[in-house]
Amino acid sequence: MQPVQQLLEQLQIQARNLSLYQLAFTHTSVNATGKSIGKDYERLEFMGDAFISMVVADLVFQLHPAWSQGELSKTRAKFVQTNSLVKIAKDLNLAAYVTIGPSIKREMVQQSDKILEDIFEAFVGAIYLDLGFEKAYAFVGNFFRPLITEVDMDDLTDYKTRLQEEMQAEFREAVTYDKIDESGPAHDKNFTFQVSFNGIILGTGSGPSKKKAEQAAAKVALEKKVTK
Repeated sequence: MQPVQQLLEQLQIQARNLSLYQLAFTHTSVNATGKSIGKDYERLEFMGDAFISMVVADLVFQLHPAWSQGELSKTRAKFVQTNSLVKIAKDLNLAAYVTIGPSIKREMVQQSDKILEDIFEAFVGAIYLDLGFEKAYAFVGNFFRPLITEVDMDDLTDYKTRLQEEMQAEFREAVTYDKIDESGPAHDKNFTFQVSFNGIILGTGSGPSKKKAEQAAAKVALEKKVTK
């Protein structure tokens, strides 16, 4: 286990209350002996979870003024989900700073998405309580602002699932996807797919991957259904 001070120095965080950060990296297994009940990151995790959600919501609202409530909610949900927070935790190597009890092994910390998510949230909670709103906002915003700025709503919408649900609700049968073209070098491929139902082509779409091309075809098919 590495000292939390090392992480704070690396991130140029000038802590006022070091014990808050030490608590943020204390796993609940430390309480297993019964000698330190409640001395873990859970309360800080609660604070950090709420703060991250608020910052992401604010950034989405400010950076995409033309989006509807539904689009704002969908984007916020994407960025506060476990996968996004775990990626940040791994990039910062937060597992290396976690204090654990004898009931778990260190490999479990590194392999558990739940623990990594909790630790990042607790860390943010500690920054907020120690250094205040602006410092904590800047810290969280540093990770999410570039991603939210560049987010594509098409990447957040599962057009394939929507089309499948609509077609099955109406006809109780599934649609099929077929690749009709593939071009470009290995590092810059472009795929074209068409989606069909009972031999009728519903839509055609292209993209840099098979998945994106299928999504594009499904989007075209849904748009055609709306305009009919």
